[in-house]
Amino acid sequence: MGLAAIFLAPGLAVGSFLNVVAARVPLRRSIVHPASACMGCGTPIRPRDNIPLVSWVLLRGRCRSCGVSIPVRYPAVELVTGLLVAGSFWKFGLSAEAVVAAGFCIVMVVISAIDLEYRIVPNRIVLPAAAVGLVAQTLIYPSPEWLLAALGASGFLLLAALAYPAGMGMGDVKLALLMGAVLGRNVTVALMVGMVSALVPSIYLFARHGTKARKMGIPFAPFLAFGSIVALFAGGWLLHGYLSLLK
Repeated sequence: MGLAAIFLAPGLAVGSFLNVVAARVPLRRSIVHPASACMGCGTPIRPRDNIPLVSWVLLRGRCRSCGVSIPVRYPAVELVTGLLVAGSFWKFGLSAEAVVAAGFCIVMVVISAIDLEYRIVPNRIVLPAAAVGLVAQTLIYPSPEWLLAALGASGFLLLAALAYPAGMGMGDVKLALLMGAVLGRNVTVALMVGMVSALVPSIYLFARHGTKARKMGIPFAPFLAFGSIVALFAGGWLLHGYLSLLK
């Protein structure tokens, strides 16, 4: 727990930066400059108002200058990122595996934030992350498992996207490439958990809108990300338990 506590604060800081990435990358704006500013009045954010979680609470979720509401997703991204980074080092210790896990979690958080807001999974994030993840896992644990899992997961979602294009896009297919490259065989757990969790909003839409719900897409990346996090931290145990039931 002590090691996890050490990495909590850096994780929160990374989460604060992810909010910048999520807001600017889809608009093809620089993530370096200009400095962060209020989306309402354009006033640059002061350092004391840019402390992860703390500033949002002290400001009561509003801009100090104009009083416009600051969406709750900003502190949510910071908190989730901090907890996942800390959890990665708690789970895997001070190791290369922990670094890969933390990086994977960071990418999943920012992709989820972007997909929720803009309904896209940016190539400039997911494809380089998939390449880095594949190389890293292959170097740490030399095996064709990572490549095969990446191709298998993306191929599976490609078939799903071709069969039901309204419910899944090519961005999700590329995200599966990253998932397989990092999770290996445990990507099956991630896909299963992600799809089952996505049924909840789907059932709600069908209950409320009937057949019209077929034309209502939902962002799928956050559900795949959720499944990936479950697989990252408990995939081996879940997969072993499932296979044991089949014997």
